[in-house]
Amino acid sequence: MSLDPRISASASSCKRTVWRFTKPIEGEGNSLSEVFASVRLPAANAPWLQRFLAFVGPGYMVAVGYMDPGNWATDLQGGAQFGYTLLSVIMLSNLMAILLQALSARLGIATGRDLAQACRDHFPPIINIMLWLACELAIIACDLAEVIGTAVALQLLFGISILVGALISVLDAFVVLFLMNRGFRYLEAFIIGLLSIIALCFAVQVVAAAPPLTSIVTGFLPSTEIVTNNRMLYIAIGIIGATVMPHNLYLHSSIVQTRAFERTSAGRREAIRWATWDSTIALMLALFINAAILIVAAAAFHTTGHQDVAEIEDAYRLLSPILGLGIASTLFAVALLAAGTNSTITGTLAGQIIMEGFLRLRIPHWARRLLTRGLAVFPVVIVTAIYGNSGVGQLLLFSQVILSMQLPFAVIPLVLFVSDRNKMGEFVISRKLTVISWIVAITILVLNFKLLVNTIF
Repeated sequence: MSLDPRISASASSCKRTVWRFTKPIEGEGNSLSEVFASVRLPAANAPWLQRFLAFVGPGYMVAVGYMDPGNWATDLQGGAQFGYTLLSVIMLSNLMAILLQALSARLGIATGRDLAQACRDHFPPIINIMLWLACELAIIACDLAEVIGTAVALQLLFGISILVGALISVLDAFVVLFLMNRGFRYLEAFIIGLLSIIALCFAVQVVAAAPPLTSIVTGFLPSTEIVTNNRMLYIAIGIIGATVMPHNLYLHSSIVQTRAFERTSAGRREAIRWATWDSTIALMLALFINAAILIVAAAAFHTTGHQDVAEIEDAYRLLSPILGLGIASTLFAVALLAAGTNSTITGTLAGQIIMEGFLRLRIPHWARRLLTRGLAVFPVVIVTAIYGNSGVGQLLLFSQVILSMQLPFAVIPLVLFVSDRNKMGEFVISRKLTVISWIVAITILVLNFKLLVNTIF
């Protein structure tokens, strides 16, 4: 669907843009135009389950970002150092993610604009450049986590060095291109398959760890110590940064438009409903996996005197002996490799969406992938050369803090747009939901400001 602005915003005037619905036009101007409305839907009178399953997919692509290797570093450290206490942070961040991704899907379906395009239409050029740079930094930070996760997994499983593993990870560009050429549903099926492997691996590990149920329940209850303990707060904000991914908000607003729903009021309303269910269910899977990582770390390390476990390699080495399950460490590494491989796809698409949305600049997908991955591989090579493998874990955690610092640059524009009736029309969110959304945005701002102050002083 192509949407013409009622009021144009030129670089000289920088006037505010208001969108209105127009006749659907496929092709130039659509987000991810090569797959726009490419997934056909069952007839309108088909059973509701069949209609819903046709919308299933984008939510799981988004969920990939909420369980990528960056989450592993923060979850492992949180569980090893503080037991089950930070489960409440995982729950809180997941609830934030469910809300924000639902708003992102609503924006894309209701307006036909992804978040990057919406920012370009609304803000003056100087603001858009700043937002684009912030988004690119977030993608590089996310890609950095993927490179480290993939390289570490290859080292654990096959004995390949971190440097060689980081270079091998560059080849994922061709996997993405192959899947995209086959069709968007093939891409979604590949992702769901790897997510299933991750979930299965951690389900086995949780059963083997046999954590006390009362401790888990208590861990999901908020504690004031999280705010008063600076070390705990640092990891808590890292968990929020690793869970609520800024580039995912741009990604989701685009890929929900791959469904060929009717570009009418009723068609959009149905698409918003099913897309919200899709992302909510998928993010509950992400909640299980993130919580499982922390629970396994708490049961295996915190309660056995290994609170200093911070590196993924240490966790791999200790899991099998502590849990008494020979395959536990292998399952851990397999899940890590699946998570790293999976996350590359969302990073690729998000990078394309952001570059085309903010700059209207299109470059070949392979070139974009190699450029982003090259920027991520470079710091891994430098840190490994100077500090060895021990520095990689700290770099992984630091990348999640960078992601957390970029969140306001995506969250604030999103809430601003979906609460604007001029842009959303009948699909504008209610006042109550607007208040809740701004509370979430302000909470993220406050937490990030405290993290910045603590880091500096």
